[in-house]
Amino acid sequence: MSEIRNNILNESYQLVKTDCGLQIGCYNMPGYNAVHAVFATNFGSVDRSFVMNGQRYDIPAGVAHFLEHKMFENEDGDAFDKYAKTGANANAFTSFDKTCYIFTATDKIDESLDILLSFVTTPYFTPQTVEKEQGIIGQEIKMYDDSANWRLLFGVLEGLFVKHTVRDDIAGTVESISHITDKMLYDCAKAFYSPSQMFLSVAGNIDMQTVLAACDRAGFKYEVLEVERLSEEEPDEINYTEKSINMPVSVPLIAVGFKEKMSNPVTIKEELCGEIIMDVLSGSTSKLFNKLYDKNIVNGTFEGEIFSGTDYYATIISGETSYPDVLIKEIEDAIDELKKDGIGEDDFLTSKNSMYGSMIVDFENVEEVATNIASAHFKGRTAYTALETLSAISLEDVNAQLSEMFRKDKRTVFTVMPLEEKDD
Repeated sequence: MSEIRNNILNESYQLVKTDCGLQIGCYNMPGYNAVHAVFATNFGSVDRSFVMNGQRYDIPAGVAHFLEHKMFENEDGDAFDKYAKTGANANAFTSFDKTCYIFTATDKIDESLDILLSFVTTPYFTPQTVEKEQGIIGQEIKMYDDSANWRLLFGVLEGLFVKHTVRDDIAGTVESISHITDKMLYDCAKAFYSPSQMFLSVAGNIDMQTVLAACDRAGFKYEVLEVERLSEEEPDEINYTEKSINMPVSVPLIAVGFKEKMSNPVTIKEELCGEIIMDVLSGSTSKLFNKLYDKNIVNGTFEGEIFSGTDYYATIISGETSYPDVLIKEIEDAIDELKKDGIGEDDFLTSKNSMYGSMIVDFENVEEVATNIASAHFKGRTAYTALETLSAISLEDVNAQLSEMFRKDKRTVFTVMPLEEKDD
Protein backbone atom coordinates (compact mmCIF):
# COMPACT_ATOMS: atom_id res chain seq x y z
CA MET A 1 0.00 0.00 0.00
CA SER A 2 1.28 3.48 -0.87
CA GLU A 3 0.08 6.94 0.08
CA ILE A 4 -0.27 9.71 -2.49
CA ARG A 5 -0.10 13.09 -0.76
CA ASN A 6 -0.59 16.68 -1.88
CA ASN A 7 0.83 19.46 0.28
CA ILE A 8 -1.34 22.16 -1.29
CA LEU A 9 -4.57 20.50 -0.17
CA ASN A 10 -2.92 18.74 2.77
CA GLU A 11 -4.78 15.62 1.72
CA SER A 12 -3.86 12.14 0.55
CA TYR A 13 -5.29 8.90 -0.76
CA GLN A 14 -4.15 5.29 -0.79
CA LEU A 15 -3.13 3.03 -3.66
CA VAL A 16 -2.99 -0.76 -3.45
CA LYS A 17 -2.15 -3.49 -5.95
CA THR A 18 -3.86 -6.69 -4.84
CA ASP A 19 -2.58 -10.23 -5.26
CA CYS A 20 -4.86 -10.75 -8.28
CA GLY A 21 -3.36 -7.72 -10.04
CA LEU A 22 -6.30 -5.37 -9.50
CA GLN A 23 -5.20 -1.87 -8.53
CA ILE A 24 -7.30 0.22 -6.15
CA GLY A 25 -7.37 3.87 -5.21
CA CYS A 26 -9.27 4.95 -2.07
CA TYR A 27 -9.82 8.60 -1.14
CA ASN A 28 -11.26 8.71 2.36
CA MET A 29 -13.35 11.88 2.85
CA PRO A 30 -14.50 12.10 6.49
CA GLY A 31 -17.77 13.91 7.03
CA TYR A 32 -19.21 13.02 3.63
CA ASN A 33 -22.33 10.85 3.53
CA ALA A 34 -21.95 9.44 0.03
CA VAL A 35 -19.54 6.99 -1.56
CA HIS A 36 -18.79 7.03 -5.28
CA ALA A 37 -17.15 4.01 -6.90
CA VAL A 38 -15.63 3.71 -10.38
CA PHE A 39 -14.65 0.29 -11.74
CA ALA A 40 -12.75 1.18 -14.91
CA THR A 41 -10.95 -0.48 -17.77
CA ASN A 42 -8.58 1.23 -20.16
CA PHE A 43 -10.68 0.11 -23.14
CA GLY A 44 -12.47 2.74 -25.17
CA SER A 45 -13.79 3.34 -28.64
CA VAL A 46 -10.36 4.12 -30.12
CA ASP A 47 -9.11 0.62 -29.23
CA ARG A 48 -9.82 -1.39 -32.36
CA SER A 49 -6.80 -3.68 -32.68
CA PHE A 50 -4.81 -5.48 -30.02
CA VAL A 51 -2.59 -8.46 -29.41
CA MET A 52 -3.41 -10.80 -26.51
CA ASN A 53 -0.98 -13.56 -25.62
CA GLY A 54 0.56 -13.38 -29.09
CA GLN A 55 -2.69 -13.42 -31.09
CA ARG A 56 -3.95 -10.36 -32.97
CA TYR A 57 -7.58 -9.20 -32.75
CA ASP A 58 -9.22 -6.60 -35.00
CA ILE A 59 -12.67 -5.39 -34.00
CA PRO A 60 -15.25 -3.11 -35.64
CA ALA A 61 -16.22 0.35 -34.39
CA GLY A 62 -18.51 0.31 -31.37
CA VAL A 63 -17.38 -2.83 -29.54
CA ALA A 64 -16.30 -1.08 -26.30
CA HIS A 65 -19.66 0.69 -26.05
CA PHE A 66 -21.55 -2.51 -26.97
CA LEU A 67 -19.66 -4.44 -24.31
CA GLU A 68 -20.52 -1.79 -21.71
CA HIS A 69 -24.23 -2.34 -22.39
CA LYS A 70 -24.00 -6.13 -22.28
CA MET A 71 -21.97 -6.41 -19.07
CA PHE A 72 -25.00 -5.43 -16.97
CA GLU A 73 -26.78 -8.63 -18.00
CA ASN A 74 -25.74 -11.90 -16.35
CA GLU A 75 -27.25 -15.36 -16.12
CA ASP A 76 -28.65 -14.52 -12.67
CA GLY A 77 -30.34 -11.27 -13.71
CA ASP A 78 -29.78 -7.62 -14.45
CA ALA A 79 -27.36 -5.59 -12.34
CA PHE A 80 -29.71 -2.61 -12.23
CA ASP A 81 -32.35 -4.76 -10.52
CA LYS A 82 -29.80 -5.73 -7.88
CA TYR A 83 -28.76 -2.11 -7.33
CA ALA A 84 -32.42 -1.19 -6.83
CA LYS A 85 -32.42 -3.30 -3.68
CA THR A 86 -29.42 -1.42 -2.20
CA GLY A 87 -30.66 2.05 -3.18
CA ALA A 88 -27.51 2.84 -5.13
CA ASN A 89 -27.60 5.11 -8.17
CA ALA A 90 -25.71 3.13 -10.83
CA ASN A 91 -24.64 3.80 -14.39
CA ALA A 92 -21.80 3.30 -16.88
CA PHE A 93 -20.20 5.17 -19.75
CA THR A 94 -17.80 4.55 -22.61
CA SER A 95 -15.46 7.29 -23.80
CA PHE A 96 -12.77 7.34 -26.44
CA ASP A 97 -10.16 5.87 -24.07
CA LYS A 98 -11.95 4.02 -21.25
CA THR A 99 -15.10 2.33 -19.98
CA CYS A 100 -16.33 3.01 -16.45
CA TYR A 101 -18.98 1.33 -14.31
CA ILE A 102 -20.10 3.57 -11.46
CA PHE A 103 -22.41 3.87 -8.51
CA THR A 104 -23.13 6.42 -5.80
CA ALA A 105 -24.61 5.30 -2.50
CA THR A 106 -25.18 6.49 1.05
CA ASP A 107 -26.18 3.12 2.49
CA LYS A 108 -25.45 -0.60 1.98
CA ILE A 109 -22.04 0.19 0.52
CA ASP A 110 -20.75 -3.37 0.96
CA GLU A 111 -23.67 -4.81 -0.97
CA SER A 112 -23.26 -2.31 -3.81
CA LEU A 113 -19.53 -3.03 -4.04
CA ASP A 114 -20.28 -6.74 -4.24
CA ILE A 115 -22.67 -6.14 -7.14
CA LEU A 116 -20.17 -3.94 -8.98
CA LEU A 117 -17.22 -6.32 -8.62
CA SER A 118 -19.34 -9.29 -9.63
CA PHE A 119 -21.18 -8.27 -12.79
CA VAL A 120 -18.29 -6.33 -14.37
CA THR A 121 -16.02 -9.38 -14.15
CA THR A 122 -18.63 -12.02 -15.05
CA PRO A 123 -19.39 -11.73 -18.77
CA TYR A 124 -22.41 -13.51 -20.18
CA PHE A 125 -23.27 -13.35 -23.87
CA THR A 126 -25.25 -15.52 -26.27
CA PRO A 127 -25.92 -15.08 -30.00
CA GLN A 128 -29.54 -14.27 -29.13
CA THR A 129 -28.74 -11.56 -26.56
CA VAL A 130 -26.14 -10.03 -28.88
CA GLU A 131 -28.65 -9.87 -31.73
CA LYS A 132 -31.21 -8.24 -29.45
CA GLU A 133 -28.69 -5.64 -28.30
CA GLN A 134 -27.74 -4.85 -31.90
CA GLY A 135 -31.29 -3.69 -32.43
CA ILE A 136 -31.32 -1.59 -29.26
CA ILE A 137 -27.97 0.10 -29.91
CA GLY A 138 -28.87 0.51 -33.57
CA GLN A 139 -31.78 2.70 -32.48
CA GLU A 140 -29.45 4.66 -30.20
CA ILE A 141 -27.05 5.25 -33.09
CA LYS A 142 -29.88 6.51 -35.30
CA MET A 143 -30.93 8.88 -32.51
CA TYR A 144 -27.44 10.36 -32.35
CA ASP A 145 -27.38 10.57 -36.15
CA ASP A 146 -30.31 12.96 -35.77
CA SER A 147 -28.37 15.18 -33.31
CA ALA A 148 -26.87 18.16 -35.10
CA ASN A 149 -24.31 18.80 -32.37
CA TRP A 150 -23.16 15.16 -32.42
CA ARG A 151 -22.81 15.24 -36.20
CA LEU A 152 -20.92 18.53 -35.91
CA LEU A 153 -18.34 17.03 -33.52
CA PHE A 154 -17.66 13.92 -35.56
CA GLY A 155 -17.75 15.90 -38.78
CA VAL A 156 -14.85 18.07 -37.66
CA LEU A 157 -12.99 15.06 -36.21
CA GLU A 158 -13.37 13.20 -39.49
CA GLY A 159 -11.93 16.22 -41.25
CA LEU A 160 -8.96 16.54 -38.92
CA PHE A 161 -7.92 12.88 -38.62
CA VAL A 162 -7.06 10.63 -41.55
CA LYS A 163 -6.57 7.24 -39.86
CA HIS A 164 -6.98 7.67 -36.11
CA THR A 165 -10.05 5.85 -34.81
CA VAL A 166 -11.03 8.89 -32.71
CA ARG A 167 -12.77 10.05 -35.89
CA ASP A 168 -15.33 7.23 -35.55
CA ASP A 169 -18.49 7.46 -33.46
CA ILE A 170 -18.10 5.90 -30.00
CA ALA A 171 -21.15 3.71 -30.57
CA GLY A 172 -20.04 2.73 -34.08
CA THR A 173 -22.49 2.48 -36.94
CA VAL A 174 -25.46 0.21 -37.55
CA GLU A 175 -23.32 -1.61 -40.11
CA SER A 176 -20.22 -1.95 -37.88
CA ILE A 177 -22.07 -3.35 -34.87
CA SER A 178 -23.79 -5.93 -37.09
CA HIS A 179 -20.41 -7.72 -37.17
CA ILE A 180 -20.19 -8.08 -33.38
CA THR A 181 -20.48 -11.64 -32.10
CA ASP A 182 -20.64 -13.23 -28.67
CA LYS A 183 -17.15 -14.69 -29.20
CA MET A 184 -15.78 -11.23 -30.02
CA LEU A 185 -17.25 -9.85 -26.81
CA TYR A 186 -15.78 -12.71 -24.77
CA ASP A 187 -12.34 -12.07 -26.33
CA CYS A 188 -12.49 -8.37 -25.48
CA ALA A 189 -13.76 -9.08 -21.98
CA LYS A 190 -10.87 -11.47 -21.40
CA ALA A 191 -8.37 -8.91 -22.66
CA PHE A 192 -9.64 -5.83 -20.86
CA TYR A 193 -11.98 -6.95 -18.07
CA SER A 194 -9.76 -9.29 -16.09
CA PRO A 195 -9.00 -7.73 -12.68
CA SER A 196 -5.31 -7.31 -13.56
CA GLN A 197 -6.31 -4.98 -16.41
CA MET A 198 -8.74 -2.86 -14.36
CA PHE A 199 -8.70 -0.12 -11.76
CA LEU A 200 -11.14 0.39 -8.89
CA SER A 201 -11.49 3.91 -7.53
CA VAL A 202 -13.61 4.86 -4.51
CA ALA A 203 -14.08 8.17 -2.73
CA GLY A 204 -16.17 9.36 0.18
CA ASN A 205 -17.09 7.92 3.55
CA ILE A 206 -15.12 4.71 3.09
CA ASP A 207 -11.69 3.29 3.93
CA MET A 208 -9.34 0.98 2.08
CA GLN A 209 -9.98 -1.97 4.39
CA THR A 210 -13.67 -1.95 3.42
CA VAL A 211 -12.75 -2.00 -0.26
CA LEU A 212 -10.16 -4.76 0.18
CA ALA A 213 -12.72 -6.85 2.06
CA ALA A 214 -15.09 -6.54 -0.91
CA CYS A 215 -12.33 -7.69 -3.25
CA ASP A 216 -11.68 -10.68 -1.00
CA ARG A 217 -15.36 -11.60 -1.15
CA ALA A 218 -15.26 -11.34 -4.96
CA GLY A 219 -12.65 -14.11 -5.03
CA PHE A 220 -10.75 -12.75 -8.03
CA LYS A 221 -8.30 -15.13 -9.68
CA TYR A 222 -4.98 -13.90 -11.02
CA GLU A 223 -4.46 -14.42 -14.74
CA VAL A 224 -1.30 -13.46 -16.56
CA LEU A 225 -2.23 -11.67 -19.76
CA GLU A 226 -0.02 -9.84 -22.22
CA VAL A 227 -2.21 -7.27 -23.97
CA GLU A 228 -0.79 -4.74 -26.41
CA ARG A 229 -2.89 -2.11 -28.16
CA LEU A 230 -2.18 -1.52 -31.84
CA SER A 231 -2.83 1.62 -33.86
CA GLU A 232 -1.98 3.03 -37.26
CA GLU A 233 0.38 5.97 -37.36
CA GLU A 234 -1.59 9.16 -37.93
CA PRO A 235 -0.12 11.42 -40.62
CA ASP A 236 0.34 15.13 -39.97
CA GLU A 237 -1.99 16.17 -42.78
CA ILE A 238 -5.75 16.51 -42.41
CA ASN A 239 -8.51 14.59 -44.19
CA TYR A 240 -10.39 17.55 -45.63
CA THR A 241 -10.44 21.33 -45.23
CA GLU A 242 -14.19 21.89 -45.29
CA LYS A 243 -17.46 20.05 -45.51
CA SER A 244 -21.13 20.87 -45.03
CA ILE A 245 -24.25 18.80 -44.44
CA ASN A 246 -27.92 19.73 -44.27
CA MET A 247 -30.13 18.87 -41.31
CA PRO A 248 -33.41 20.11 -39.83
CA VAL A 249 -31.85 22.95 -37.80
CA SER A 250 -33.14 26.52 -37.58
CA VAL A 251 -29.69 28.14 -37.37
CA PRO A 252 -26.43 26.93 -38.96
CA LEU A 253 -23.89 25.22 -36.70
CA ILE A 254 -20.20 25.64 -37.41
CA ALA A 255 -17.03 24.06 -36.03
CA VAL A 256 -13.52 25.26 -36.82
CA GLY A 257 -10.92 22.68 -35.85
CA PHE A 258 -7.13 22.62 -35.89
CA LYS A 259 -4.98 19.51 -35.79
CA GLU A 260 -2.24 20.25 -33.28
CA LYS A 261 1.20 18.66 -33.13
CA MET A 262 2.04 17.70 -29.55
CA SER A 263 4.06 15.07 -27.72
CA ASN A 264 3.20 11.38 -27.94
CA PRO A 265 1.95 10.71 -25.35
CA VAL A 266 0.36 14.12 -24.85
CA THR A 267 1.54 15.65 -21.57
CA ILE A 268 -0.61 17.15 -18.86
CA LYS A 269 1.26 20.43 -19.31
CA GLU A 270 0.26 20.54 -22.99
CA GLU A 271 -3.36 19.89 -22.04
CA LEU A 272 -3.44 22.62 -19.39
CA CYS A 273 -1.61 25.21 -21.50
CA GLY A 274 -4.12 24.47 -24.27
CA GLU A 275 -7.04 25.00 -21.90
CA ILE A 276 -5.68 28.39 -20.86
CA ILE A 277 -5.14 29.38 -24.48
CA MET A 278 -8.65 28.37 -25.51
CA ASP A 279 -10.17 30.17 -22.51
CA VAL A 280 -8.36 33.40 -23.35
CA LEU A 281 -9.19 33.08 -27.05
CA SER A 282 -12.84 32.03 -26.93
CA GLY A 283 -14.04 31.73 -23.34
CA SER A 284 -17.10 33.49 -21.94
CA THR A 285 -15.00 36.50 -20.84
CA SER A 286 -12.84 36.66 -23.98
CA LYS A 287 -12.70 39.68 -26.24
CA LEU A 288 -13.75 37.50 -29.20
CA PHE A 289 -16.86 36.10 -27.55
CA ASN A 290 -18.08 39.46 -26.25
CA LYS A 291 -17.53 41.12 -29.63
CA LEU A 292 -19.44 38.37 -31.46
CA TYR A 293 -22.20 38.22 -28.85
CA ASP A 294 -22.75 41.99 -28.87
CA LYS A 295 -23.10 41.90 -32.67
CA ASN A 296 -25.57 38.97 -32.46
CA ILE A 297 -23.22 36.81 -34.51
CA VAL A 298 -23.16 34.06 -31.85
CA ASN A 299 -25.18 33.05 -28.81
CA GLY A 300 -24.39 31.19 -25.61
CA THR A 301 -23.55 27.99 -27.51
CA PHE A 302 -20.24 29.47 -28.69
CA GLU A 303 -17.28 27.70 -27.10
CA GLY A 304 -13.69 26.65 -27.61
CA GLU A 305 -12.13 23.46 -26.31
CA ILE A 306 -9.12 21.22 -26.59
CA PHE A 307 -9.83 17.67 -27.66
CA SER A 308 -6.98 15.42 -26.63
CA GLY A 309 -6.00 11.89 -25.70
CA THR A 310 -2.85 9.87 -25.45
CA ASP A 311 -1.87 10.29 -29.09
CA TYR A 312 -4.19 12.96 -30.51
CA TYR A 313 -4.71 16.66 -29.88
CA ALA A 314 -7.04 19.14 -31.55
CA THR A 315 -8.53 22.55 -30.82
CA ILE A 316 -12.15 23.13 -31.78
CA ILE A 317 -14.21 26.34 -31.75
CA SER A 318 -17.92 25.89 -32.40
CA GLY A 319 -21.35 27.42 -32.07
CA GLU A 320 -24.59 28.47 -33.73
CA THR A 321 -24.53 31.43 -36.09
CA SER A 322 -26.59 32.94 -38.86
CA TYR A 323 -23.37 34.30 -40.36
CA PRO A 324 -20.97 31.36 -40.90
CA ASP A 325 -18.56 33.20 -43.18
CA VAL A 326 -18.38 36.17 -40.84
CA LEU A 327 -17.76 33.91 -37.85
CA ILE A 328 -14.95 32.04 -39.59
CA LYS A 329 -13.26 35.32 -40.50
CA GLU A 330 -13.61 36.66 -36.95
CA ILE A 331 -12.10 33.47 -35.50
CA GLU A 332 -9.19 33.64 -37.94
CA ASP A 333 -8.54 37.30 -37.13
CA ALA A 334 -8.69 36.65 -33.37
CA ILE A 335 -6.20 33.79 -33.67
CA ASP A 336 -3.83 35.89 -35.79
CA GLU A 337 -3.99 38.74 -33.29
CA LEU A 338 -3.44 36.46 -30.29
CA LYS A 339 -0.46 34.75 -31.90
CA LYS A 340 1.03 38.10 -32.93
CA ASP A 341 0.63 39.84 -29.56
CA GLY A 342 0.77 36.83 -27.26
CA ILE A 343 -1.34 36.33 -24.14
CA GLY A 344 -0.99 39.11 -21.60
CA GLU A 345 -0.19 38.70 -17.91
CA ASP A 346 -3.67 39.71 -16.72
CA ASP A 347 -5.53 37.32 -19.04
CA PHE A 348 -3.12 34.52 -18.16
CA LEU A 349 -3.56 34.94 -14.42
CA THR A 350 -7.34 35.28 -14.67
CA SER A 351 -7.64 32.05 -16.64
CA LYS A 352 -5.10 30.11 -14.60
CA ASN A 353 -6.59 31.18 -11.26
CA SER A 354 -10.09 30.28 -12.44
CA MET A 355 -8.94 26.81 -13.50
CA TYR A 356 -7.05 26.38 -10.25
CA GLY A 357 -10.13 27.29 -8.21
CA SER A 358 -12.28 24.82 -10.16
CA MET A 359 -9.79 22.04 -9.51
CA ILE A 360 -9.80 22.77 -5.78
CA VAL A 361 -13.60 22.68 -5.71
CA ASP A 362 -13.61 19.33 -7.53
CA PHE A 363 -11.79 17.77 -4.58
CA GLU A 364 -14.90 18.42 -2.51
CA ASN A 365 -17.06 16.25 -4.78
CA VAL A 366 -16.91 12.46 -4.27
CA GLU A 367 -17.86 11.74 -7.87
CA GLU A 368 -15.22 14.08 -9.30
CA VAL A 369 -12.54 12.69 -6.98
CA ALA A 370 -13.17 9.02 -7.77
CA THR A 371 -13.40 9.69 -11.52
CA ASN A 372 -10.25 11.81 -11.46
CA ILE A 373 -8.25 9.10 -9.69
CA ALA A 374 -9.25 6.47 -12.28
CA SER A 375 -8.68 8.72 -15.30
CA ALA A 376 -5.30 9.88 -14.01
CA HIS A 377 -4.20 6.32 -13.26
CA PHE A 378 -4.56 5.19 -16.86
CA LYS A 379 -2.39 8.12 -17.97
CA GLY A 380 0.33 7.34 -15.46
CA ARG A 381 -0.61 10.29 -13.25
CA THR A 382 -2.05 10.86 -9.80
CA ALA A 383 -5.22 12.72 -8.87
CA TYR A 384 -3.01 15.67 -7.95
CA THR A 385 -0.86 15.85 -11.08
CA ALA A 386 -3.06 18.41 -12.87
CA LEU A 387 -3.20 20.69 -9.82
CA GLU A 388 0.54 20.49 -9.24
CA THR A 389 1.35 21.03 -12.93
CA LEU A 390 -1.00 23.98 -13.27
CA SER A 391 0.53 25.73 -10.26
CA ALA A 392 3.94 25.63 -11.99
CA ILE A 393 2.83 26.75 -15.48
CA SER A 394 4.14 30.18 -16.46
CA LEU A 395 3.02 32.78 -18.97
CA GLU A 396 6.12 31.92 -21.01
CA ASP A 397 5.04 28.26 -21.15
CA VAL A 398 1.62 29.20 -22.48
CA ASN A 399 2.89 31.64 -25.12
CA ALA A 400 5.54 29.17 -26.26
CA GLN A 401 2.82 26.59 -26.92
CA LEU A 402 0.56 29.20 -28.53
CA SER A 403 3.26 30.01 -31.10
CA GLU A 404 3.13 26.38 -32.35
CA MET A 405 -0.66 26.07 -32.47
CA PHE A 406 -3.44 26.92 -34.96
CA ARG A 407 -1.54 25.97 -38.11
CA LYS A 408 -3.57 27.33 -41.02
CA ASP A 409 -2.84 24.36 -43.28
CA LYS A 410 -4.14 21.99 -40.59
CA ARG A 411 -7.59 23.55 -40.26
CA THR A 412 -10.97 21.97 -40.92
CA VAL A 413 -14.32 23.77 -41.09
CA PHE A 414 -17.46 21.67 -40.73
CA THR A 415 -20.93 23.19 -41.04
CA VAL A 416 -24.44 21.92 -40.39
CA MET A 417 -26.81 23.96 -42.52
CA PRO A 418 -30.63 24.12 -42.42
CA LEU A 419 -32.53 22.03 -44.95
CA GLU A 420 -33.14 23.83 -48.19
CA GLU A 421 -36.73 24.95 -48.63
CA LYS A 422 -38.45 23.38 -51.60
CA ASP A 423 -40.47 25.50 -54.00
CA ASP A 424 -44.20 24.84 -54.04
